[in-house]
Amino acid sequence: MAEKEEVKLLGIWASPFSRRIEMALKLKGIPYDYVEEILEHKSPLLLALNPIHKKVPVLVHNGKTILESQVILEYIDETWKQNPILPQDPYERFKARFLGKLVDEQIITAGFVSMARADEKGREALAEQTRELIMNLEKELVGKDFFGGKSVGFLDLVAGSMIPFCLERGWEGIGLKVITEEKFPEYSRWVKNLEKIEAVKDCIPPREKHVEHMNYMGERIRSA
Repeated sequence: MAEKEEVKLLGIWASPFSRRIEMALKLKGIPYDYVEEILEHKSPLLLALNPIHKKVPVLVHNGKTILESQVILEYIDETWKQNPILPQDPYERFKARFLGKLVDEQIITAGFVSMARADEKGREALAEQTRELIMNLEKELVGKDFFGGKSVGFLDLVAGSMIPFCLERGWEGIGLKVITEEKFPEYSRWVKNLEKIEAVKDCIPPREKHVEHMNYMGERIRSA
């Protein structure tokens, strides 16, 4: 690779989708420029680079624009081979992608989007649905430090950025306890392991500010 590469990330501090990209770049040791976007006032640069979805994250690499966080993670892994993120085994790679979709499609929908619109009784039902979905991850973690085995991998970045370091802050804001250590011992152990990894720890949003932000996002969903 060329010595001086252009690597730029457009993101939002509270977004799990852009935080996971930062985690990956740090794990790989890739220097990058970060551009903070504002949710309500998207920059002309963001609109020019992502005119269809108008969302973060956006990765710019030597003039090429890469969109969608899980696609960006795969691009990073294929471009910079050190510290692989995706499993080398085809079946393990399939599982990581499949469970990554579960996190970004079903868990976020039940655990935040639908929950934000629900009344108290509806929230309890959605909390139980969310627990059932997260149990798929709990089972996958048995006997492992991380989903990637002994090192942080693709699913650790996807699930870690979304559940403990985002959705749990949303649940805290509405006074709902979805995950307990008693019911999810493997998950709880995994979160503690993640928090010891410098590249992950550096990208975890500050709790109190993040809880406030998640309350705000819930209000936006309710008023939409």
